[in-house]
Amino acid sequence: MTSVVTLTDVARVHGEGEAAVHALRGISLDVQAGELVAVMGPSGSGKSTLLNLAGGLDRPTSGEVTVEGVPLSTVKDLAALRRRSIGYVFQDLNLIPSLTGAENVMLPRELDGVRTREARAEALAVLEEMGLAAVADRFPDELSGGQRQRVAIARSLVGERRLILADEPTGALDTPTGDEILELLRSRCEAGAAVLLVTHESRYAGWADRVVFLRDGQIVDSTAPVVSAR
Repeated sequence: MTSVVTLTDVARVHGEGEAAVHALRGISLDVQAGELVAVMGPSGSGKSTLLNLAGGLDRPTSGEVTVEGVPLSTVKDLAALRRRSIGYVFQDLNLIPSLTGAENVMLPRELDGVRTREARAEALAVLEEMGLAAVADRFPDELSGGQRQRVAIARSLVGERRLILADEPTGALDTPTGDEILELLRSRCEAGAAVLLVTHESRYAGWADRVVFLRDGQIVDSTAPVVSAR
């Protein structure tokens, strides 16, 4: 299989001297096409920092991150790379209040030069998968928390995303809807994408091919899930 994202001896330190916080310490991780890897660990263990580095939202203090063989340290336009290749589900969703659900999902495609009609068709197709076709033209403050969560997930899936980074994507969802989201993420894996999923729920980690455990910024274990949800 082909590696989609690789972190090699990656460290991230915030601050300097005695005030320095070591968010990650020498992390090495490889996620291949077709693979769903769950990341678990206590609060403050470095899970969100790991996703931020994998998606080019932050730079490592040392080490290297590569996406589809390209070192992110050599990429001048990381925003363009993220729009084209990386889908990100943020823990706080980051939906734009002045845009409808469909417009939020369309936005990365339009920014990448896709015509509005085509971008809207792609957005509506993903929203229909999410069971949100009926509310596609509502604004975020007109949606329930679960609906907003699913819009954010739809935005991460639209287009040909090869790497999907999901930070607690089932946080505002009930169990049946959460299972539906994991089924969608698995279907993207089967189509050739790689998924890196941060979760604190073993139920959802059970959908993964591998579970990586973080503690104090280090990988302390990596194993197949104990219980399969599939």
